[in-house]
Amino acid sequence: MVIHTSSASIEPTSQPDESPSGNFTLENILGTNHEAVEHPRLKEKDSGDATGSGEGWDEESAVRPAADGFCVECEDQPAQVVCDTCADNYCEVCFAAQHRKGSRKTHVAKPIPSGATSKSVQNGVAGDAKKNGEEQEDDVDMGDSDEELDRISVEASKAPVSVQILGAQPTIGSKVGEWFVDRSKYIPLRLTYGERKYLRLLDAALQVSEYTDKIDTLGYGLSKPKRIVHQIRELCAILSGLVLAADYKQGQELFTDRDFQSNADFYQTIFELGRRHKIMNPDKMRTTYGKLIYLLQDSQSPDVTDMLSFSCVKPIITVYTILEENDALDMLRDDLIMVATQEIYSEGRSTREVQRDIKNKERAIETLASKYQRSGLNQEQVRQCIYSIGDNHAFLRTNRDPCEKMITYLKQHFHPTQPKDNKSSLAIRSGKQGARLSHDHAKQYAYVLQSLTLWREILHDMFRLWSLAEQDLLAENVPYRLRDTGQGLNRVQAAPKTFRMMHTILHRAQQSVGTWIGSSAIHMGDHNVPNALMFIDKYSQIYRILLPICNTLSQIPSLAEKPALRSYIEDDFGSIDNCMREILCDFFQHGFDGSGADNFFDAGSCIDGRLTSAWNWCAQLEKKRYFPVFLLTGFVGFDGDW
Repeated sequence: MVIHTSSASIEPTSQPDESPSGNFTLENILGTNHEAVEHPRLKEKDSGDATGSGEGWDEESAVRPAADGFCVECEDQPAQVVCDTCADNYCEVCFAAQHRKGSRKTHVAKPIPSGATSKSVQNGVAGDAKKNGEEQEDDVDMGDSDEELDRISVEASKAPVSVQILGAQPTIGSKVGEWFVDRSKYIPLRLTYGERKYLRLLDAALQVSEYTDKIDTLGYGLSKPKRIVHQIRELCAILSGLVLAADYKQGQELFTDRDFQSNADFYQTIFELGRRHKIMNPDKMRTTYGKLIYLLQDSQSPDVTDMLSFSCVKPIITVYTILEENDALDMLRDDLIMVATQEIYSEGRSTREVQRDIKNKERAIETLASKYQRSGLNQEQVRQCIYSIGDNHAFLRTNRDPCEKMITYLKQHFHPTQPKDNKSSLAIRSGKQGARLSHDHAKQYAYVLQSLTLWREILHDMFRLWSLAEQDLLAENVPYRLRDTGQGLNRVQAAPKTFRMMHTILHRAQQSVGTWIGSSAIHMGDHNVPNALMFIDKYSQIYRILLPICNTLSQIPSLAEKPALRSYIEDDFGSIDNCMREILCDFFQHGFDGSGADNFFDAGSCIDGRLTSAWNWCAQLEKKRYFPVFLLTGFVGFDGDW
């Protein structure tokens, strides 16, 4: 190791012009008068540049005032409240995050009058929470230890929450307002029959492609931009060959010029079909979507675009864009849209009632199709838009509703504060059965409730999150770096838009439950969640955890109708209710105990750690004594078809 020693670092001990007490010598350093010892470079800095920033390697950057009218924390949202104690202006989300615990929790905020010019103030230490456009996690929310957890309030505040009301879906017979207009901006348009043919060709080409194996590697040879261009052109050539085999006329048009640039529109359309289909069907293209999005991510690089001579990316076609282009947005404000897009349930209803609802729905669709058709928008395209909104409702029923059912089970079988007996207690202790957290029954009840509420809110806005995630992934000015995260090489990339939306959803969930247990840290762009693709993939799997549990619990009563199986349940569990309560109690305890991480510092009570714990519980299900009950109800695995 080479040690560089500066001549100014050590002063000779015999300098008549300086006081011995102030010399930076070994004798004075080892002496008792440490306060008088001063480094000579500090004097040079003080005398030579009095107006400089004076920043060192361990000092924070100069404090900059926030722009007038904007939040001092995030700096990109309009200020909505002012804290009297801090004398700072915040948006609602940042104020809640900064004043969640400690002495700041007692601070009082006042709303800023509309039209008023906010005062430009300095943000102090909190002002550097974001540097160079990258959002950083607040140190207030990073602690995972139970000593920092808030005391749970038995009776939460019942103040009305405007944010939650805005997200509520209108019911049949009520005024729809702008709910469908805002929602349709992020609902992709359902694929037509002709588009599905090209989708199958794209999926086949991606199946045989080795794009990520050739690009995401620490090897030698061609430069990375040249390797990317070669792989993209190879994939486009495969697509062209498949199109020629499937449709000779279309294939001949592609091979007329033998130039990728002249066929840019075709390739953009093909890639957009794959992205649109994946958003509508998260359980499809599970192995090929990652290749597709990484290919498009690389194609956005300026070097690659110049060498490729065309762009592979085009915006996703949504219901909103189709209707806006043809001046038909009023259809989304029509009260019939609720009837035309409703989901029809058959459980607990007579055949006559179901048939009546089906006829009303079909009549509403035909009425809207004939009413809002235009010169560039025929009736079939209007129906396609209506069906796409219905697909969104089906997605919410499959993904979001299991969270609602689990919340119902929690409130039905367990008391918020006082368990009936030990078997009904949700208390966990760190180190026992793999738990990393220590909560009493009341705290664990609130912890589970807020986690399920957060998952419900995330899945409610999943299409919007997916849209923002793709914007972050395909952004030209947000590069990624290849890094070994402990689970192989991954692309680590910041996701500012997705991160901001997650903070908004978290704020809404915190207001909904009234209290918050554990950390509010959101991992994004680190070794836990490397990029927005990993984030979306992680939260799109929630229904794979909760839906099998809900199905098993709903089938236990019908299972007990058979005498032999009823005898088994009563002998082992005492009763049907005890069997259901044991399954729920174990899941609510050890599906939310902070376990499942590769090391002690990961998982815990952070936002993403809650889902990690749930997956860890799924991996341990075969060892549970109630596992035969799952098998008897038709359970085949958390990755099966339900």
